[in-house]
Amino acid sequence: HLTFFNPLFKQMKHVQDRFGDSVREEVLLLCLGITSGIGRLIFGRVADYIPGVKKVYLQVTSFFCIGLMSMMIPVCYVFGGLVAVCLLMGLFDGCFICIMAPIAFELVGAQDVSQAIGFLLGLMSIPMTVGPPVAGLLHDRLGTYDVAFYLAGIPPLIGGAILCIIPWVHERHKLKERAKTADGETTEKMLENESALVSDAAEKPGKEMESGV
Repeated sequence: HLTFFNPLFKQMKHVQDRFGDSVREEVLLLCLGITSGIGRLIFGRVADYIPGVKKVYLQVTSFFCIGLMSMMIPVCYVFGGLVAVCLLMGLFDGCFICIMAPIAFELVGAQDVSQAIGFLLGLMSIPMTVGPPVAGLLHDRLGTYDVAFYLAGIPPLIGGAILCIIPWVHERHKLKERAKTADGETTEKMLENESALVSDAAEKPGKEMESGV
């Protein structure tokens, strides 16, 4: 989320530096907010049709798109281009927000989902807090926010690539659990059979003695 909050806080200043007072920079915030709401409605519905942990791939798509859109901001020299970038960024931010809880539910289960979301939000607070001051420091040193936007696009791309292996890891974990369960059931059946054989063997001598008497 470092990618999203850097543009959110610094884009207004970037627009003033590049376009001056000839444009209304608040339009960009309006675009972000509107498409973020639309994205939550659209991708929330789409996620209903994606089974299990495969919802992670929606998250991967949102990360890639947000990262790329952040990197596109410095190369937009037409205000209409910035509007298009903000529309897409808001749309996929809505995707990120709406499927965060369902993915956590699929990965850790109902009992631990609240703890998982709290842990995730706690981690997000670090880049959200550090990102804007770092971007401001880079602007003071370099005189532009371009480098800050480029750097802000890198973490989501890396994070999206790492997220791609989550379904595979989760599936392997489930297979191991199933194997352990199957082994446990097999062991229980074997112990039951052995106890049954022992009890049968103990009963046979008694029956033989009774028949002999």
